[in-house]
Amino acid sequence: MDGDAPSRVHTLEYPAPQVRRSQRVKRILDIVLVLLDALMLGTAFVFGYLARMTLPLFRIPANPPEFLQYVLTMVLHIGVIMVLFYTSRLYHQGRAVSRIDQGREIIGTITVGALLVNGIQDLLFRSLIYDLVEYPRSMLFYVWVFSMILVIIGREFHQSLRIRLRKSGTERANLLIVGMGKIAKDIARTIQSRPDLGYNIVGVVPLRAKNKENAFGVPVLGDARDLPYLIDTYGVEQIIIAVPDAARDEMSDLIAMCRRGQVDIKLYPDLFSYMTRDISVDDLGGTPLITVRDIALRGWKMSLKRAMDVVVSLFGLIFLSPFMLLTAILIRWESPGPVFYTQERMGMDERPFPMIKFRSMRNDAEKAGPGWTVQNDPRVTRLGQFMRKTSWDEIPQLINVLVGDMSLVGPRPERPVYVRQFSQSIPRYMERHREKAGMTGWAQVNGLRGDTSIEERTQYDLWYVENWSAWLDIKIIIRTVWNTVLRRDENAY
Repeated sequence: MDGDAPSRVHTLEYPAPQVRRSQRVKRILDIVLVLLDALMLGTAFVFGYLARMTLPLFRIPANPPEFLQYVLTMVLHIGVIMVLFYTSRLYHQGRAVSRIDQGREIIGTITVGALLVNGIQDLLFRSLIYDLVEYPRSMLFYVWVFSMILVIIGREFHQSLRIRLRKSGTERANLLIVGMGKIAKDIARTIQSRPDLGYNIVGVVPLRAKNKENAFGVPVLGDARDLPYLIDTYGVEQIIIAVPDAARDEMSDLIAMCRRGQVDIKLYPDLFSYMTRDISVDDLGGTPLITVRDIALRGWKMSLKRAMDVVVSLFGLIFLSPFMLLTAILIRWESPGPVFYTQERMGMDERPFPMIKFRSMRNDAEKAGPGWTVQNDPRVTRLGQFMRKTSWDEIPQLINVLVGDMSLVGPRPERPVYVRQFSQSIPRYMERHREKAGMTGWAQVNGLRGDTSIEERTQYDLWYVENWSAWLDIKIIIRTVWNTVLRRDENAY
């Protein structure tokens, strides 16, 4: 769109130099990441060489070769792994990076790279350069271990630097949200509460002209017809189209108007939001059918999940038994009543079971009937406040896991009285009960516990049910422990 700005467009000042500075900082950060990986891999190789001569894990060589004889292998080690990082898109840094997922990818890539280096060194270098020394397996092991540790540390440092620059406003991307419904509002609220994502919301754009100056604290900028002008005027780098109910032709027009320069376009899914992560195509007598829903936890996967539950719960009960005994003594010392508190909860297939917890409230806490626990609840004991904040009161549920009433990870069980209420007002709520209830879950590690939205919790629980994997369970357990240690859960009371 050429000419003057339309009168209905609410103009803001986002000078082009600021956009260029942000892009320049981003490019510098990308270069720093590459150099940091090279430095960490080189340092790991040096540490591996020194460890082979000093650590007694393997036989220490009597007359080890000089380090200079391994320089060619070190260069190969750095080069191969960094090429694998590039082909695995580990240099494509998204704004919301899961440290756990990134760590897993780094470990896997370095493992493959270390094995490739060993093979290439044997097949090529020792055949072409006859005086090249052998790359011993003990050194290969040490280099592999140090490479994983140091690269992950380097990535953590780089991510911390990037987040600090984003929070200061130095490295931010101008973002435009198309749509003014609930979805657009939720997206804007999430971005506004997460300065570490590095987005600067310049405004929202309704499909059609609106008279509002602001919507959920964000300026309203014209309408969809002004998108080309707005992208150029405000130096927009990211666009999120959050109008899932738009017609197909209307959506195509929106995407076409947003295709300017190097703008990244993200689309909030409509139909595909109900699909599982791994979409598959089945054949029905020659007719292709797309599977849009396929419950993940079936067959051998259920056996694998049960085996994980038994092993972890048994180990946890044995290892934590002295601390559990001490907790029992302190509970009895602080207030009269039983050590454990059992409460009927609804589990798999809507079967009730007695869930076990350490008692964290006075013995007469529910004399007036059941009720939600609120912040600074006077019924909670002093020891109970600590246990609830650290989730230590839920450790006895390892017994529930061991006997099969619960799983380590799954939808959080509710009391039958609440289940009956929620099932009448929340769509698909009862589908949570197709799997075992869990001590922790996908909703909990995303901050949805305590007095939070049941509707949002249900959406997270259903996503978990339909996207289960062993790695997802491991990831949730790691995040649960991490959030507990760092006291990140504001709703734990």
